[in-house]
Amino acid sequence: MRSPVTGIVLLFLLFVVAILAYSSIFTVDMTEQALVVRLGEPVRVVTDPGLNFKAPFVDTVIDIDKRILDLENPAQEVIASDQKRLVVDAFARYRIKNALRFYQSIGSIQAANIQLTTLLNASMRRVLGEVTLIQVVRDQREALMARIRDQLDKEADGYGIAVIDVRIRRADLPEQNSQAVYQRMQTERQREAAEFRAQGGQKAQEIRSNADREATVIVAEANSSSEQIRGAGDGERNRLFAEAYGQDPDFFAFYRSMTAYENGLKSGDTRFLLRPDSDFFKFFSNSSGKPPAAPTPTAPTSTAAAPAAAPKP
Repeated sequence: MRSPVTGIVLLFLLFVVAILAYSSIFTVDMTEQALVVRLGEPVRVVTDPGLNFKAPFVDTVIDIDKRILDLENPAQEVIASDQKRLVVDAFARYRIKNALRFYQSIGSIQAANIQLTTLLNASMRRVLGEVTLIQVVRDQREALMARIRDQLDKEADGYGIAVIDVRIRRADLPEQNSQAVYQRMQTERQREAAEFRAQGGQKAQEIRSNADREATVIVAEANSSSEQIRGAGDGERNRLFAEAYGQDPDFFAFYRSMTAYENGLKSGDTRFLLRPDSDFFKFFSNSSGKPPAAPTPTAPTSTAAAPAAAPKP
């Protein structure tokens, strides 16, 4: 029969074994990497996720993030090469590529953010201090961000950190300078607008003058052509009238008189004070238009008889 002491010892041994097993096992998450430290000295780095083993009570596991981390940099005032002050708001993204070097040089994410902020500000001042305001704001912004990233990555390599990207979120003039620059830009734009309006007015006047001149020439040419056509028509009309008059003068005179009657005797607005025997009404009294023939005078007849012959004595 077993002694109660034996059971207690077995339970104690099982408890010790469980503690030892628990202390010798650790897991690595997919988003982390583990640094195994033995009595203060780094032993190995575990980067693969899963279950791993360590020496119980001797080894310590330090979890280090292996994801891409963000670094928010406060807005800094930078002086460009043309002595213009700029307020630059930038941020960076980085990851820990060497856990052992990171642990030995910095030790924590918070300390890494402080150190990288200092390095980022120094890199921005070096790079942006070599270029002008226009190059920072407009012309070479992408290239300048790449230069800052390369310099920061080179300096951060000693801490086991790889810089993925650096971005300038905003680069503006200080508030006290913005209004003066805005007023100067507004004045310059107003001057350019006034110049463009003056040039446009001059061009419009030139176009209007050319159009008026061309219209005058076109109207004069049209009037000249119309006068020539009208003269040719009048000549043809007169020729036809002359031919008609030569062929039948009586009919031509009748036609002209009828036309004169039509144009002169309109209802409501025609009053004439003419003698009835005027030539204007010659066709009213005679369809031929000729005045009536005057009566031919006859020889006076002798009503007295010839005197008788005197009687001879």
